[in-house]
Amino acid sequence: MLNLLARRASGGAARLRAGDRLPPRELVTTRDQLIHVPDPRHVVHLQFRRFAGCPVCKLHLRSIAQRHDELVKAGILEVAVFHSSSEVLLRHDLALPFAVVADSQQQLYREFGVKASLRSVLDPRAWAAIARGLATFGAGREAGEPALGLPADFLIGGAGEVLACKYGAHADDHWSVDEILEHARATDREASVARANHRTGAAQPEAGHADA
Repeated sequence: MLNLLARRASGGAARLRAGDRLPPRELVTTRDQLIHVPDPRHVVHLQFRRFAGCPVCKLHLRSIAQRHDELVKAGILEVAVFHSSSEVLLRHDLALPFAVVADSQQQLYREFGVKASLRSVLDPRAWAAIARGLATFGAGREAGEPALGLPADFLIGGAGEVLACKYGAHADDHWSVDEILEHARATDREASVARANHRTGAAQPEAGHADA
């Protein structure tokens, strides 16, 4: 956490890195459910979306919802953050099987270093998803909502450590379900290796006390 604080002191809202440790916080969902981040019982996948009616976001979240059971079985708690108000999110009735958090003041976005850019919609790599989303859901941005937000993904361990993260370069640049699961499996493998190495080290006799 000291490295994170130092980076922020020198340059504002710094991007997070794997290995950074986050302070505990409570988030309130649009359904008034309290979410703890970190969660001692789960790995949290905290994803930052754009506005509530974002057609690219809706396409992506539909793909997450369709495979949500796989995430639950893997011990992953899914949380999606939007820079829209709760009222707007409820009007869109996303009907998602996981937590949705409203952050219309973008406080969390600033804390996690998630920013906006013209690249979000001008990058050609986003155009296919924008076209599909518009064809499926239509345009859904409400007056006054920012249009140029970028997505971001964070996998957060039970002690608040950032296990992995991704800052999207454009509106359609985010982890797929397969990538979320693979990142979670990779951190599990690393933790298993660390535990095994710790046990092996603990089993070694101390110098000067080995059997003759």
